[in-house]
Amino acid sequence: MNTATLTSSTQESAQLGALIRAHRLRIGLTQRELADLSTISVRAIRDLEQGKARRPRTDTVRLMAEALRLGPRARAALEAAAQAGRGGAGRDALSEPPAPPTALHPLMGRDGEVAVLARELSSGAERLVNVVGLTGVGKTRLALEVAGRLHGEGMPVLWFAFPGRPTDYLPSADGELTVRVAAAVAELYDAATADGADEGLAGLLGDRAALLVLDGVPPRAPGAERLTRLLRDCPGLRLLVTSEQPWEAPGERIFLLSPLVVPARDAAEPVVAASPAVRVFLDHVRRARPEFVAGPAELERTAFLCRRLDGHPGALAAAASWLVVRDLAALCHALDADPVPLLDHLGGAAGGDAFHRLLSDRLARLAPGPRELLAALCARAGEDFELVDITALTGRNLSECGRMLRELLISGVVRAAHEGGSSRFRVLGIVRSACPAQAASAASPTP
Repeated sequence: MNTATLTSSTQESAQLGALIRAHRLRIGLTQRELADLSTISVRAIRDLEQGKARRPRTDTVRLMAEALRLGPRARAALEAAAQAGRGGAGRDALSEPPAPPTALHPLMGRDGEVAVLARELSSGAERLVNVVGLTGVGKTRLALEVAGRLHGEGMPVLWFAFPGRPTDYLPSADGELTVRVAAAVAELYDAATADGADEGLAGLLGDRAALLVLDGVPPRAPGAERLTRLLRDCPGLRLLVTSEQPWEAPGERIFLLSPLVVPARDAAEPVVAASPAVRVFLDHVRRARPEFVAGPAELERTAFLCRRLDGHPGALAAAASWLVVRDLAALCHALDADPVPLLDHLGGAAGGDAFHRLLSDRLARLAPGPRELLAALCARAGEDFELVDITALTGRNLSECGRMLRELLISGVVRAAHEGGSSRFRVLGIVRSACPAQAASAASPTP
C-alpha cells in the first residue's frame, strides 16, 4: 500500500472512530455497555474508536448503528465512513487482479463443464458451486480452468488448497493475500477465530466481484451461519469448491463431475481418436513413451482400455504410466484380468498415487444404506440398471431408493446415462474391481 493510500485510509478510519465515540458518549454508554448491546467485543469497539480497525465488516457497522439507535441520516454517515475505509484499501490491494495457480497440463474433454461453470459464476447466477466427484476425476483441473477463464475477464481469483492433498499445478505467490484467504477459511470452520472488526475478505473486497476457490475441501462442512455471513458481507463474492461430497448448504449448487466420455464398442476410428478419454490417455502415453504412434491396432486397444477404466482421468493416467515397463497389448490383457494392481501411478504422480487406497477410503465413508445397495448392485447380473430395478432389488420404497441412488451418484461410484428419454445407471468398472471386499463386508449383517 503506498503512502498516500495509507494516509487516506488512516484518516477515514479516524473519522469512523470519532463518529462511533461521539454517538456512544451522546447517549451515555461505556464501551462495555455498547459491547453488550451490539454483541461486538469490547476490544473491537476500542479498535474502531482508536482507528486501528480500518475495514470493519458491513454486519459490524449495522450492529453498531442499531445499538447506538442512529436515525437514517446518522446511520448513512456511519456507513459511508466505513465504506470509504474499506474501498480505498481494497482497491489498492486488488489493483492487479490476483491470478489462480498455473496448470501444468492441458484440459481435455471438459469444454461443456467449463462453459457452464464459468457462465454461472461470472454472471453471479450461482454464488456457491461445489464440484463433487470421485477421487482423481479432475475436479481441481476443472476449477483451474474455470478460475483462469474468469481471471481473463478481469475477476480477482483467490485460491486456497487444503493441507494434505497433492497439487498438480504451480501456485501463485502473494504473501498478504495468502494470509488473508487462509484467515477467512479458518473463520469459516472455527468460530473462535472470528473477530467482529477483523480486516478479512469483507474489508478487502467490499462489493467487488471476486472468485474464491476452496480446493480439496475435507468432508466436514463449514459453519452455516459463518458461510452465510461471508456471502452477505461480500456481496460480489463467488465460491467454487472442490470436494468429494456436498455441504448441503442453503443456495449450494452441486455440480457432479463424471468421468470422461468413452468411445462405443463399434465406433469408427476417427470417432475413437476424437474421444475425450482416448485423447487424455494418449497424452499421458506420450509423456511416458514419446516415440509412441497410435495406429489402428493401438487405437482399438486404447478404446478398450478407456472403456475398462470408465474414462476416469486418474485411472487413465495410472495405466499410462505402466507403459514404461509394459506394452499396450500386455497392459490391456492385464487390465481385462484384474485392473486393481494397475490403478496406482507407477511414478507416484500428483493426484494419481495410492488411487486404490483413496477409492477404498471413499467407499468406506458411504452411509450404510448406500454401501449395502452398492454391494447388491455389484453382485447382480448385468451392468445397467434403472431406479425401478433398485426398488425390486432392495424391497424399499421409491423415496428411499432415490435417496440412496443420489448418494451413490454424488460419490461418483455410479454414473448416469440419460438417452432416449430414459435414465439408466451403471456402477463404475473400477469400483467393481477395486473394492469388492469393502462392498461385500458392507452388505454382510453385523454379528
